[in-house]
Amino acid sequence: MDSAHVESDLINILFTEEQIQAKLQEMADRIAADYEGQDLLMVGVLRGAVMVMADLSRSLGRHVEMDWMAVSSYGSGTKSSGVVRILKDLDTDISGRHVLVVDEIIDTGLTLSWLISNLSSRNPASVEIATLLRKPEALSMPVEPKYVGWDIPNEFVVGYGLDYKERYRNLRDIGTLAPHVYS
Repeated sequence: MDSAHVESDLINILFTEEQIQAKLQEMADRIAADYEGQDLLMVGVLRGAVMVMADLSRSLGRHVEMDWMAVSSYGSGTKSSGVVRILKDLDTDISGRHVLVVDEIIDTGLTLSWLISNLSSRNPASVEIATLLRKPEALSMPVEPKYVGWDIPNEFVVGYGLDYKERYRNLRDIGTLAPHVYS
């Protein structure tokens, strides 16, 4: 979906599809260099990371395994509920594996902090985070991603996997959602 289809729902476009693809290629180049000669398991955090995971993995010039987890701390609102639940666990044993958790955004850090702790308890060789977006002002839990596309203001953004009530995920750009949509 093009941003012209939802123009009245957005305050502005933060990143275009072209900017996103270029940033993911930069991140993929760093990841490929850092994990050269090592098996890498990319773990996508459903549902938001689908777009990032697909395009990031295709930007890598190497084989990678992929698995998915679904965890939730949001429900259908715009703020984290504070309670993390596993909705879908990994199908892969990560013991001794290099794991790269891929997410679309780090907001409060609550979900990823909990997820990294959970995965680290499963004896992986390493666990790192790659995220397209991070909101430093919103962080309430310490989370240290190894790969970050952009830091953004603490605004409600949608597109490229980011949603509001399951809408806007298929928007090709990332934009700030207008308050009249969610107020």
